[in-house]
Amino acid sequence: MINPLRGAAVAVATLSGTVVFAQDCREDAVFLRGDWGQARFSVEVADDAQERAVGLMNRDQMSSSAGMLFVFEQTEPVSFWMENTLIPLDMLFIAENGVVSRIHSNAQPLDRTPIPSGSPVRYVLEIKGGLAERMGIVAGSEVQHSSILKEVAVWPCDP
Repeated sequence: MINPLRGAAVAVATLSGTVVFAQDCREDAVFLRGDWGQARFSVEVADDAQERAVGLMNRDQMSSSAGMLFVFEQTEPVSFWMENTLIPLDMLFIAENGVVSRIHSNAQPLDRTPIPSGSPVRYVLEIKGGLAERMGIVAGSEVQHSSILKEVAVWPCDP
């Protein structure tokens, strides 16, 4: 039997930002850190056009420790909307080097209003609406994930 914790991050996170963990970069985990503390989210990765088009549509719930990481082939301005998305989401727009450049809080379900990145990004992390503010996650926070190129990452994965 495979041990599901082998190679995984073991974390204890609180809304006050207190987190203690040891980590290995994995495709199914995103780590964030900043002056506010650290956090880990279990993620699904949407890294092709079809997966990005569907995103978190038609889901009626999501755990506070879960999210979806959108990975784009190029660094460029992007725009999202909430059509067919049933739960409020925070959108963390992330530059190519893994730094959060902008956060859109509590995107409203079923709203077709475009939500722009504001600057060129390579990644977008969607988490439960309101969670970024409650945890203290802000622009400038650093993100670690296996898809962020080590050559440019401010917080690269360990070899």
